[in-house]
Amino acid sequence: MRVLTTFKDSVAKSRSIVYDDLTSHGLDVLHDKMWTHEVKASALPVLRLLEMTMKTLLVACALMLVTGSVHADVWGSIEGQFVLDGAIPSVPLLVKKGDAAAKDAAVCAAQDVPDDGMAIDPETKGIGSVIIFMRKAAKIHPDLMKSKEATVEFDQKGCRFFPHAMVVRTDQKVLCKSSDAVAHNVHTNPFANSPANFIVQPNDKSGSPVAMPIAESLPVKVVCDIHPWMIAWWVVADHPYVAITDAQGKFKIENLPEGKMEFRVWHEKAGYIERKWEIDVKADATTTVPLVKVAVSKFE
Repeated sequence: MRVLTTFKDSVAKSRSIVYDDLTSHGLDVLHDKMWTHEVKASALPVLRLLEMTMKTLLVACALMLVTGSVHADVWGSIEGQFVLDGAIPSVPLLVKKGDAAAKDAAVCAAQDVPDDGMAIDPETKGIGSVIIFMRKAAKIHPDLMKSKEATVEFDQKGCRFFPHAMVVRTDQKVLCKSSDAVAHNVHTNPFANSPANFIVQPNDKSGSPVAMPIAESLPVKVVCDIHPWMIAWWVVADHPYVAITDAQGKFKIENLPEGKMEFRVWHEKAGYIERKWEIDVKADATTTVPLVKVAVSKFE
């Protein structure tokens, strides 16, 4: 605003200078009765041109201020991998194929049901479903202010939740569906939001929406009370800076503000892996953080 005011003052000052210059030559622009029509005709275009030039500079200055504020924020990305440090432990199945004692065995024991909370890649030792999230975001990239999708899907298949861990923005709704021929139950356990607890009918392809309008400080546990081994996690955030590692333990978070950013790293079996994980985000670049090794004892 100060720059704009200075330019406005400059316009008025410039006009005054031209008037003074004409007056110094014996022509009082405003009051001299000897100022002829011809002099006025020759002077006025100069004044108009000067004023138009100053207005153009004023507009240019305003544009510089606006665009400058946008370009002042620069962005970068980070990527990395979490791996197990130690021998991969033997993890028992939650439901073994053909187990007639299992609830709704025709569907739930049609195949093995593994413990998705202990998904570790046998080749790389990468740890799946590690959650990396920023507690609060001071700045958000303009392209990420709102979620691109209004809903995210949460399915039940083979008596397992899919996905096992997922990100939910506060401007989204979770559409709870079922691909199973038996009824399921979605029971959320949030801290800040209202809990949901309802039946999902067999083969419900339409789904029931669940809103989570308040950011949560920790991942929200979701269970099925009918089939108690079914567990999933929703990471509810009011910003996009959350990642969940894939089957190889890899993750990437894009368009972060430049500078030192602080994250929390959490896993359902290990708890907090890092409470304050600080990463220096480089401008216009993807920073690969050093390999993170998590001791096998954290999972015992």
